[in-house]
Amino acid sequence: MAGSTENGQRQLGRSWRVAAWTSAALLLLLPLVAMQFTDEVNWTMADFAFAGALIVGTGLTFELATRMTGSNAYRAAAGVALAAAFLLVWINAAVGIIGSEDNPANLMYGGVLAIAVIGALIARFKPDGMARALFATALAQALVGVIALAARFGSTAPSFPEAIVFLTGFFAALWLISAWLFHKAARQQTSAADRRFR
Repeated sequence: MAGSTENGQRQLGRSWRVAAWTSAALLLLLPLVAMQFTDEVNWTMADFAFAGALIVGTGLTFELATRMTGSNAYRAAAGVALAAAFLLVWINAAVGIIGSEDNPANLMYGGVLAIAVIGALIARFKPDGMARALFATALAQALVGVIALAARFGSTAPSFPEAIVFLTGFFAALWLISAWLFHKAARQQTSAADRRFR
C-alpha cells in the first residue's frame, strides 16, 4: 500500500514537472508568436537568449529546491521566492520599475536579489534561516521603493509614483509570503523532530 502511494506521488510529481517545463517553453514562444502579428513586440536573438536563460535558470533552481525536501510548505516557499525573483528581473529588463528600463536607479533591485541569494547561502537553505533571509529581502524591497520615492527617481515617467508604490507593495508581499511559508516549513520540521524523539 505504501509503495503504491509513493509511486502515485512520484507520478504526480512527474506530471507537474512536465506541465511546468511545457509552460516555460510556451512562455518563451509567446513573444515569437506576437512578433508575427504586431510591430509592438520586436525581440532580438539576445532577448530570446536572456529570457531563455532566465526561465531555465529559475526552473532548474526550483527543481533543486523540490528535491531537497518533501515539505510542501518549503516547496511552495521556494516557488513563491523564485517567482518573485523571476518577475522582478523580467519586469525590470522589459520596462523598468523606476522610470524606464534604462534608468540606472533600477539597478538597486539587484541589491534586493543579492540579499535573497546571500541570505539563502548563509542559511544553507534551511527553512528557519530562509524565513529570515526572505523577511530581510522584503525589507530591502520596501527600502528601495522608499528611496526611489524620496529621491523622485523616475519622476518623469507618466506612471510615477503609482508604479513604484504598487510594485513595491506587490514584491514585498511576495517576499513576505515566501518568508511565512519557510517559517511554516521550519515549524513542521521542528514538530516532526520532536515526535521522533518522544
